[in-house]
Amino acid sequence: MEIAIPMTVESGDPLLLLRGMTAHKGGLDTMRNNIMIAKVIAEVMKTTLGPRGMDKLLIDNIGTSRITSDGATILDYMYAEHPVARILVNIAKSQDQNVGDGTKTTTILAGELLSKAENLIDQGIHPVRIIRGYRKAAEKAVQILNNMAIEVDPHDVDVLKNVAITAMRVKSIANEHLADIAVRAVKHVAEKQGGTYTVDKKKIQVLKKKGQGLLESALIQGITLEKKIAHPNMPKKVDNAKIALLDCWLKFSQKQSFRRELKIQLTNPEQVKEFMDMLIETSREIADKIVISGANVVFCTKVIDEYINYFLAKAKVLAADRLVKNDFELLAEATGGRIVSDLDDLTSDKLGRAASVEGRKIHDSDMVFVEGCSKLKSMSVLIRGGADYIVSEAERAFHDAVSAVTDTIKDRKIIAGGGAAEIELARKIRNYARGFAGKEQLAIEAFAEALEVIPKTLAQNAGLNPIDILVELRAAHEKPTNLWFGINVFDGKLKDAMKFNILEPLSVKVSSIKSATEAAEILLRIDDIIVSGKTKETGKP
Repeated sequence: MEIAIPMTVESGDPLLLLRGMTAHKGGLDTMRNNIMIAKVIAEVMKTTLGPRGMDKLLIDNIGTSRITSDGATILDYMYAEHPVARILVNIAKSQDQNVGDGTKTTTILAGELLSKAENLIDQGIHPVRIIRGYRKAAEKAVQILNNMAIEVDPHDVDVLKNVAITAMRVKSIANEHLADIAVRAVKHVAEKQGGTYTVDKKKIQVLKKKGQGLLESALIQGITLEKKIAHPNMPKKVDNAKIALLDCWLKFSQKQSFRRELKIQLTNPEQVKEFMDMLIETSREIADKIVISGANVVFCTKVIDEYINYFLAKAKVLAADRLVKNDFELLAEATGGRIVSDLDDLTSDKLGRAASVEGRKIHDSDMVFVEGCSKLKSMSVLIRGGADYIVSEAERAFHDAVSAVTDTIKDRKIIAGGGAAEIELARKIRNYARGFAGKEQLAIEAFAEALEVIPKTLAQNAGLNPIDILVELRAAHEKPTNLWFGINVFDGKLKDAMKFNILEPLSVKVSSIKSATEAAEILLRIDDIIVSGKTKETGKP
């Protein structure tokens, strides 16, 4: 199969450029199709925006379902097959990975920018001119946001708590208790380097367990392991814990003299007894080595043999095996212990320290709590809820809260939510557009109009008239004193969002605008789709 691109050579014959199973589609129709795909994804996300947004019922390919309004989760469930859809989904998901929030804003704004661009293309404006105008508008928007933003003290707990509550409110779980836990957890793991703070969110362990209510969620000053104590006769709690961290097998065949493949044939009862005696004695020796080191708690990445567990239990040593690598490394860092890969190297100076290690039953799960660690730099959060849906949504809301608090501590700047920032940006970018002539001015004005999709969508999701709200917001922002006026979606009135503590990190808004503009630029530059296949005969293009 050969496809002729509409081009001729001097002879008048068509010029054949593409061979094999290659498909080619180009022109304005391709661009319109790309824009349509982006708009469809944006429309899916629109109804979830804000505290009054709706939820989506997500069903995967094996029939498992979940209910959520979380943008990143919805995008994960979008098995986008079209390459244009994948571009937009990947850019929006990178927003969540970089700043932890803003995926919905990014997707919705990208869709609106492309919709406005489509109108300009219909007026005969070339996509390159639109892109140029969008770039200038985005750069100006970031500059305006930085000038508008309010600097805050990273130790101001009230501000951080309000930032966390605002982030969780979009999940309909504006829980002050969870917000307080998020603030305390982030502040604990934050480290000051020079004049700035860094936060490793991986040091905040999050576990979710059904049962009880959200108020029973707890911040644990230590490490939490979803593990069962290795033997029923072991102590359920050990105070003043001295912890051995073993990255080796604890079993009969791992004794020095048996570290090879064994094939044992027992032909009479005496041999059986002799073998069992040797097994028991070897297990006792292994357990004694642990006890002699001074350890009263053992955590092991491999399996601990049942006979060794028996002797450890007799010595009042608590043990848990088959720990995952991440938990094991956190334990080493928090307790100050050294990971030992050979039991013969275990000595008292390599033991970790903790105030207590305790095994507890949480709902239907066995868990081990390591608290009061000597060098604790990580925290554990146990999220509770009455149903799986509530627990899962609370976990996602908590993730957003942690990300928002992290961004605030790192950048120390906040803005108001409720659509206030977007309306003010739109007003100032319209004024900025007057300094340009020709088609670039139209693109910059289109960018300003696109920003207004956020307050319009917030109003629509709250059951309000978006046009009326938009007119009121524009009028309110003409007064310099109304800089932070936005929508209160609960009573339908305009209020100073800053005074009502609807606070967002500056970095999330800046990242959303940059990502949305980048997505729009990438898609506007595509005017051809060429799909290359392989021939059946050779398997080559």
